Amino acid sequence: MPEPHPPASWRIALPHTVAAVPIARALVRTALTDIGSTADTDTAELLTAELVANAVEHAPGHAPIELLIELLPTQCQVEVRDSNPAPPGDLTDPEPGDAPDPWQEHGRGLLLIRTLSSACGHRPTPTGKAVWFRLSAPAGPEGPAEREGPAEPEGPAEP
Repeated sequence: MPEPHPPASWRIALPHTVAAVPIARALVRTALTDIGSTADTDTAELLTAELVANAVEHAPGHAPIELLIELLPTQCQVEVRDSNPAPPGDLTDPEPGDAPDPWQEHGRGLLLIRTLSSACGHRPTPTGKAVWFRLSAPAGPEGPAEREGPAEPEGPAEP
């Protein structure tokens, strides 16, 4: 029996500026296409943008923000690492009456992540924290879609 292949993944350092948000959106779409994920790329882009925007806004200093995208057997996982050790707002289901105020400018990003992902959470890292979400890939008889056409260059190398 052949050994399973390790999960396909991308890892990249993003600048600690608002320019990181559109870069991250484009990278997650490209990575999910490259690694053959059948997860909803529009949702992955939206949730990634929320995590990166939160990291840019709340992490102190100018250390890069790290984006990791991994294809798991039945889902993809996106993780954003930053230098702020403080946990993000509540990623669990809110208590009744804890919904974000619709008149406030902030406060909906984590709600989107909780609502649209199949799982989400955070964990401490040696240099700050990692916040992640998973999107389930629709089950199909053939697994992840095969890439058609000529082979393209490999994704970014892991550090």
